[in-house]
Amino acid sequence: MMDLKCSLPIAIAIAIAAMAAAFPLTTKIASAASVEENAKICATCHGESGIPQEKTTPIIWGQNEGYLYLQLRDFKSGARKNDIMAAIVASLEKADFKALAAHFAGLKWPNLALPSPSKDDTKKALTVIGSIGCTSCHLDQFQGDGTTARLAGQQPEYLLNTMTAFRDGSRANNPGMSDLMKAVQPPDLKPIADYLASLQVVGGNNQ
Repeated sequence: MMDLKCSLPIAIAIAIAAMAAAFPLTTKIASAASVEENAKICATCHGESGIPQEKTTPIIWGQNEGYLYLQLRDFKSGARKNDIMAAIVASLEKADFKALAAHFAGLKWPNLALPSPSKDDTKKALTVIGSIGCTSCHLDQFQGDGTTARLAGQQPEYLLNTMTAFRDGSRANNPGMSDLMKAVQPPDLKPIADYLASLQVVGGNNQ
């Protein structure tokens, strides 16, 4: 796994550069376009079959509708910082966010078929998860609900980057998550990410 002090920033920079090359900042989703047309633009980064090309890009197929809506809203307002996403959603309004969120929430979550981490890493992950109470919001199977994100089966690199961003304050659109992540030591983030990524919800939405 990447070293959080060195390799992680480099990996993020590489991923952003690759996305920027494929998706110029002048590209915008059109408010007047249909949700299907707008979704095709989203597929450039998030994948035509629901699996993103970049491992630091999140899966959004089958993600919870309320959570998707809030993230689109926050990208536009600047509460969640991402130059590429901010440019993409700049011309959209509340109704567009709702339509896109409903569209992607209605798709089937792709199975990455990732292996479970080692017993030691699994034990470490479960210990930390239990100590900070992740399941109180993300639920027992980590499928989330409503405005809370599904974590089960998400890309591990994205999960690691996101937890790190909450911890260091570079992602600031959920202060509660920032407080929780500050209670986690950096070496424990990778086992958590690997454990959550290996999970698959049985009987959840769109399964």
